[in-house]
Amino acid sequence: MGTEWMADGSCRAYPAAVFFPRDGLGVIKAQKICANCPVREQCLEYALVEHVDHGVWGGTSERERRRLTRAHRRRLASTDLP
Repeated sequence: MGTEWMADGSCRAYPAAVFFPRDGLGVIKAQKICANCPVREQCLEYALVEHVDHGVWGGTSERERRRLTRAHRRRLASTDLP
């Protein structure tokens, strides 16, 4: 997956540390920045495809992305049944 979309991210106007918070309040702050980002969907897809397990990407926390990945795997497994 390409990364050219990153140049259009709202995050470009903030220090990278904002998107790698140490607490829940930091996650909320980063998610607010992501909320209206024009490349939010591409960012989330990138994080899921590349298995990025740190920071806020596409408006999702590490925990939220793990949940999305597990749900996706369960859906795939249920469609593989004979």
